[in-house]
Amino acid sequence: MLIKMMNRLKKEEKGFTLIELLAVIVILAVIAAIAVPYILGVINKSKDDADVATARQLYDAAKLYVTAEKGGVFKNVTITLSDLKTGKYIENDIMLPSTKEPLSSASIVFKNDDSGELTSVKIETTTLAKEYTGPNVLKSSATGATVSIKPTT
Repeated sequence: MLIKMMNRLKKEEKGFTLIELLAVIVILAVIAAIAVPYILGVINKSKDDADVATARQLYDAAKLYVTAEKGGVFKNVTITLSDLKTGKYIENDIMLPSTKEPLSSASIVFKNDDSGELTSVKIETTTLAKEYTGPNVLKSSATGATVSIKPTT
């Protein structure tokens, strides 16, 4: 009997027990439960930031347009996407980064005074409309953006 016990102790055991495997699976599940929402949040924030960058690009193009085409008079001016495309201030195939859809329309509105301050930038695709206030576009932050989903027809 003692010999059998000694042989069993000498024997090398290979592999993991069921408890060890279950413990590893539980640990991986907890890590995944924490990491997945964080990663999705980072992805959504980067999409929002890219859309704000597009709004900023439209604003910069509108400033150039007003300076060249309107003699630098910003008072009560609204510039449309078609104005910018016609004057070649923006590419014809500009897209909204978050949806990869081409812009169907956009409007850049300046204050009703000679300051040239930006009031808002509104961007539209066939399915989505976003409006950013002037300060949010200028500081490149999606905070306070108004987003509406257009009904599909």
